[in-house]
Amino acid sequence: MKIGVLISGTGRTLKNLIDLAEQKLLYGRVQCVVAHESDVPGLKYASEAEIPHTWGFRNVFPFLESHSVDLVVLAGWLKFLEIPPKWTNRVMNIHPSLIPSFCGKGMYGHYVHEAVIASGVKVSGCTVHFVDNEYDHGPIILQRPVTVHDEDTSDVLAARVFEEEKYAYPQAINMYAKGQLEVINRRVKFKYCATQPLD
Repeated sequence: MKIGVLISGTGRTLKNLIDLAEQKLLYGRVQCVVAHESDVPGLKYASEAEIPHTWGFRNVFPFLESHSVDLVVLAGWLKFLEIPPKWTNRVMNIHPSLIPSFCGKGMYGHYVHEAVIASGVKVSGCTVHFVDNEYDHGPIILQRPVTVHDEDTSDVLAARVFEEEKYAYPQAINMYAKGQLEVINRRVKFKYCATQPLD
């Protein structure tokens, strides 16, 4: 499966996917990368891996289609992305909370973790979902929880959540690649479940 990755930041999720593909733990490869600006730090990983890449947000899907992408993966992409009908349920995102809590416009990165800590909740986590044309709204694929400790800072909580993201995102991608996901009335059904962490 050919994966297009969209980034706006450091590219740590992109790097994780590249590494997993090299280790044969990802059912696909990163075919191309799009950053929303030319100076996005994560583009260095695309360059180092000799993966075709570009920047900008006006012609994202024509670029992806020119590289025959099967699945689009948002990895910290911060611009609103309008999803063409032909790409419905072919674009994934990961959000650093348990949707529908702490999500929506303006809720990303440390803003999420700061809001979680300020609220006093005891559990947070990450959510992998298909992207539709509303912020953090599409059908939920996987969620993984983490405990919020009294002494947590946003940096500490972010690191704990990211450890779960490294597991959840590849698992969702692999399930998609193997045809295990079916969307029925906004609910993602598992046709049959993976038995290994990244299998």
